Amino acid sequence: GCSVVGCTAQSGFCLSGGTLRLCYIRGKFHVLTTRFCFCSFNFFKQQARAEQEEEFISNTLFKKIQALQKEKETLAVNYEKEEEFLTNELSRKLMQLQHEKAELEQHLEQEQEFQVNKLMKKIKKLESDTISKQLTLEQLRREKIDLENTLEQEQEALVNRLWKRMDKLEAEKRILQEKLDQPVSAPPSPRDISMEIDSPENMMRHIRFLKNEVERLKKQLRAAQLQHSEKMAQYLEEERHMREENLRLQRKLQREMERREALCRQLSESESSLEMDDERYFNEMSAQGLRPRTVSSPIPYTPSPSSSRPISPGLSYASHTVGFTPPTSLTRAGMSYYNSPGLHVQHMGASHGITRPSPRRSSSPDKFKRPTPPPSPNTQSPVQPPPPPPPPPMQPVVPSAAPTQPQHPVHPSSQP
Repeated sequence: GCSVVGCTAQSGFCLSGGTLRLCYIRGKFHVLTTRFCFCSFNFFKQQARAEQEEEFISNTLFKKIQALQKEKETLAVNYEKEEEFLTNELSRKLMQLQHEKAELEQHLEQEQEFQVNKLMKKIKKLESDTISKQLTLEQLRREKIDLENTLEQEQEALVNRLWKRMDKLEAEKRILQEKLDQPVSAPPSPRDISMEIDSPENMMRHIRFLKNEVERLKKQLRAAQLQHSEKMAQYLEEERHMREENLRLQRKLQREMERREALCRQLSESESSLEMDDERYFNEMSAQGLRPRTVSSPIPYTPSPSSSRPISPGLSYASHTVGFTPPTSLTRAGMSYYNSPGLHVQHMGASHGITRPSPRRSSSPDKFKRPTPPPSPNTQSPVQPPPPPPPPPMQPVVPSAAPTQPQHPVHPSSQP
């Protein structure tokens, strides 16, 4: 600046116009240089400020990035912890659910087994009740017949006794009436003989005696009539009691008959339900292709190894034998007006089976069999060929006596 000012001062004194112009240009150059220096200084200053701001922003962003990284690491650790906690919790719940499932399955099996045992017990109890009710029904019928006979005998005895008493009372009444109506013509007593009728005192005494005798006889007559009326009332009361007893016995007999009819209906319903169950099970076995062979087949039946279901549900052939008998009649007990199917109970070992009639089953203890018609004497063969050797012990074996003997119709069971 000093050089410019000095140059300008010199130019004002000694230099010419070209020199002035040169000085002017130089001054302008110096001004521009100064401005450039000022602008450069401002630029560097602004650049330094921008660098400081950039560094501040970079530091701030770096701190934020570090904070975010720390937060990210913390979140990752927390996520891992939460994931591990949830995994452990879910594993524990899964184990608990599996344990509960096993317990529920075990409880369900126990409940099913309990229900099956309970139903089997109920079935056995119902069958035993049916048998006991049949026996009770037969006993009630006998008691009914005995009561009817006893009632007839008592009625006949009562009527005979009443007629005898009536005849006796009528005879007594007739005798008393005759005594009252007849004149005094009896022979004199020894006391009368000693009396002297001639004297008026004796006559008056005799009259008083006769009056007293008449009064005494009247009293006896009234007492006899009173006794007769009391006896008649007593006989009427006894007759009324007998009629009430007869009515009560008739009502009791009617109730017993209604009870017998209800038992008959119940027995028929139970038999029909059992027959329906047997028929349905036979249809299921036929639909599955497991229909057993009949006794007349010479080929032994070998069940399929895949079918582990027994022929009869809930029954084991290794422990007991089940036989089916047709309906039996109760005419053997003197009751020809009622027929009921019988249930034949067979005990073998620790278990027992209940036989019930079925139109699709025969008396074979091993298999279901088709009902065979009774053979006629003309068509029976004397001896059939022997059966083939039996299968292994685990398989059901057809009885050896069945093929060698002619088929006979099954007779009704003697048990009611």
